[in-house]
Amino acid sequence: MNQRTLILTLSALAVAINVIAGTVIGNLKIPFLFLDVIGTIFIAALYGPYWGALVGLLTNLVLGVTSGYTSIPFALVNIIVGLIIGFAATRYGYTLKTAIVSGILLGIICPVIGTVIAVAVFGGLTGGAQDIFVLWLKNAGTSVFAASFFPRLWDNLVDKILSAVLIYYVLKGIPQSLLKRSTRKKGGSYAT
Repeated sequence: MNQRTLILTLSALAVAINVIAGTVIGNLKIPFLFLDVIGTIFIAALYGPYWGALVGLLTNLVLGVTSGYTSIPFALVNIIVGLIIGFAATRYGYTLKTAIVSGILLGIICPVIGTVIAVAVFGGLTGGAQDIFVLWLKNAGTSVFAASFFPRLWDNLVDKILSAVLIYYVLKGIPQSLLKRSTRKKGGSYAT
């Protein structure tokens, strides 16, 4: 199997993993978890920011068809995940430290972008479990942005850090020879 075929196959699998995990977690309404970016993180850590961004975009387009149109505007969030993880992995290697720092960064950036989208497109409510807290905060006198942001912040911090670290351990367990990684740590060594 050549490199391009491997990347396309793994990317398609990553989209499927994102969709399945996102749909299952969304239907179960498990707090603090989405798991709809683990495939994006996997591909971005292996093959860089642009492949990760493509997986993120395709994930939300598929979710828009399978789970409802409300997922489509949030493609921007998933694209940002691919770009941040991909650039970090390319620059520093995908180490445990990179995974944790990237997870924290994503845990802050993603809810900012997601909140802007949720407020602009849906008035702050998106049909998720966090809507209960959004309504409670809004009824308590908090602004729509703040009421939408704070529940997303805590959920995203847990989800993105957990997802990034989980993928670090997955990648660490896969032999490099199977994946022929294209993202290299500064100085040319593969990161694991």
